[in-house]
Amino acid sequence: MKDNVNIGLIGFGTIGSGVVETFNQNFDLINDKVKKDVKLKRVVDLDITTDRGVKVDPEVLSTDVNDILEDPEIDIVIELMGGYQPALKFILKALNNGKHVVTANKALLAKHWEEIIAAARENNVRICFEASVGGGIPLLQPLNESLAANNVKEIYGIINGTANYILTKMTEEGREFEDVLKEAQEKGYAEADPTFDIEGHDTAQKLIILTILGFGIYVKQERFHVEGITKVTPDDILFAKEELGCCIKLLAISKLVDGELEVRVHPTIVPEDHLLSSVNGVFNGAYLVGDIVGPVMMYGQGAGMMPTASAVVGDCIDIIQNMTKPVAYGPEKSKVKTVKAMEDVRSKYYLRLTTIDQPGVLHTISGILSDYSISLESVNQKQTAKGEPVPIFMVTHGALEKHMTAAVERINKLDFVRGETVFIRLL
Repeated sequence: MKDNVNIGLIGFGTIGSGVVETFNQNFDLINDKVKKDVKLKRVVDLDITTDRGVKVDPEVLSTDVNDILEDPEIDIVIELMGGYQPALKFILKALNNGKHVVTANKALLAKHWEEIIAAARENNVRICFEASVGGGIPLLQPLNESLAANNVKEIYGIINGTANYILTKMTEEGREFEDVLKEAQEKGYAEADPTFDIEGHDTAQKLIILTILGFGIYVKQERFHVEGITKVTPDDILFAKEELGCCIKLLAISKLVDGELEVRVHPTIVPEDHLLSSVNGVFNGAYLVGDIVGPVMMYGQGAGMMPTASAVVGDCIDIIQNMTKPVAYGPEKSKVKTVKAMEDVRSKYYLRLTTIDQPGVLHTISGILSDYSISLESVNQKQTAKGEPVPIFMVTHGALEKHMTAAVERINKLDFVRGETVFIRLL
């Protein structure tokens, strides 16, 4: 077994710069841990002239990715360029050339999981991706290894900092969604085009990875419900807080009940005494339940240069220490019999609707809900000036999603209803 390990880095952007800085800052620590001479031999990027603010030997820099992929001395390839192509091509080539791979590319893993894992297994090498979910939080390896003695029952995640920052600000300051989104963009917490984050797609990709490791099944995003936070208003948040003692979070949910797996992403009303309710701002948190260990909470910085770099370099160390270790990506024999359709999910619901103030409104609405076996737990009507539309807030007992969507579709067609009725599920 050789005494030195060479690493090649593809992608010298924000996270790549953090990786270089981590090796610079903690070089002695890393070498002491692995008892080998670890060297960042090559850094490849199309732009190698821009100053990243980190120290790097110019001879290490290259614009030719084959200086990494075709170099027999490089043992580990770090892919931090993002996107689908050419990242997929580079990762597959690295694996097929017998190199271990570390990536933070959750989008690529979520879309091409089967192809990537097959290549790793065929070539008897490892691919590690701790940084792909939760940034610097140690989450995936504990789920895959430390909790391996458990049948995972439930996974709940707040795993998008942009959405969580927006909902936190709306909660603390009573501000509108669009106003807080603009602030998040100005502070760099949201992209110029924030669709991927606020509509739940980033969360969904991360949930796919969590579901694989937790339940041993790969569920493509097209197979489950994904809903963002754009319809959440300060009124919804205030009602949840004052009337229900709850807050609203964008949750990734994966739970197994009697062989049926629920996989979904949507805003969720969370009790304030639940651990996830305290995950605020740009922080991330994951709440797991195992049949042996019970509930486990993991919390920390879910993004950012140095937290993510911490996870990337941690994966490198793990590979160096366990290069010949067989890796199981989740349970080898899944206990999932079927993935439940969203329409068959049962939940309690909060509804917000706006109507004309006239006799018989509540009777008609409750009658429609009753037609679909939906019973009401509470009804609150907000006072407005005479002649103004009236907001009505309702909380139901447990009901099937298909019944709720059908009832809301009928309610929205009523002559006295103004605007679209919004419903949010309760945890």
